[in-house]
Amino acid sequence: MDHDSFHWLALNLVPGIGAIFFKRLLERFKSPEAAFRAPAKELLKVEGLGEKAAEAIRRGPSNQDVERELTLLKEAGGKLLTLNDNTYPGKLKEIYDPPPVLYVKGELKEEDDLSISIVGSRKTSPYGRSITEKISQDLARHGVTIVSGMARGVDSVAHWGAISAGGRTIAVLGCGIDVIYPPENRNLFGRIVEQGAVLSEFRMGSLPEAGHFPKRNRIISGLSRGVVVVQASMKSGSLITARYALDQGRDVFAVPGNVGNESSQGSNWLIKQGAKLVESSEDVLEDFLPLRNGGKDDIPGTVAPRQTLPGEEMSLLELLGEDPLHIDEIIRKSSFEAGRVSSVLLNLEIKGLISQWPGKCFTKKL
Repeated sequence: MDHDSFHWLALNLVPGIGAIFFKRLLERFKSPEAAFRAPAKELLKVEGLGEKAAEAIRRGPSNQDVERELTLLKEAGGKLLTLNDNTYPGKLKEIYDPPPVLYVKGELKEEDDLSISIVGSRKTSPYGRSITEKISQDLARHGVTIVSGMARGVDSVAHWGAISAGGRTIAVLGCGIDVIYPPENRNLFGRIVEQGAVLSEFRMGSLPEAGHFPKRNRIISGLSRGVVVVQASMKSGSLITARYALDQGRDVFAVPGNVGNESSQGSNWLIKQGAKLVESSEDVLEDFLPLRNGGKDDIPGTVAPRQTLPGEEMSLLELLGEDPLHIDEIIRKSSFEAGRVSSVLLNLEIKGLISQWPGKCFTKKL
């Protein structure tokens, strides 16, 4: 690490110096090193900076603390990006309070400038999972990087959707990049690093504390050109991300849900407030990418028209909706033999028209 970056990290480690004070210090002193050398009376001229914070800057973290942080970062296979780096995400630089230092594992690329965030409930229904997977896959096939928070539910499905489509994805963590949370996402974490990046503004070893997540949401929206909200309750953190997006001048999209379901009240409310209603990836893409020939059949990964399906497949497909239907109920309603139903359902699943859920239940992909 170069001399300048060392001081960036050191100032970032000073207690009480968040993104706003860091930005104001840069505006006045031009560099972290100059801020460390400034006399207390000059530091106190920075708007809002009190004596305690000024003294903390004058004292600074020890070189050993900074070196330890760098060692932990190296051991985790990560790297540091500062606002001064050319590779720092351009969209994120535009926000009011960009993180001065980002811990990154994986690789950020220029193509990530075209990013869309997908966020939503940690407790998803089959409908929510299906629509999230479809939208993230289609966007990824169009070269859009999918950004989310690697949380349970919609976040994880969005990341997996991008990965399964061979696209890029970025996870913004509410903990250190050496802490995998939730722990069951260990495999997902590794795949994101391979096909994108995991990043955080929190120092190494930081645990996923409740207060971290609203703060990291501004980065999720800040990295993106727009935010898609899927299945959010009125108390969902996804609404915080949407508010950040609006403050940052980003577009807000929302997938409508069942009006009687609490987990959809937030996303439905966003639509009433003016968020763009999203039924498919086209509703997002038309704001950012011109669709060739102007039609949905030109989107890579769009399935063949359903009227071309064989009769048995069409019959079973019409039995399914967004609510899971057990195979025994499908057999009863279709009057087909059990073996034939299993075979036809497998064909529909291979064609990407239905999803199978635990307990031999099936839903139609929307």
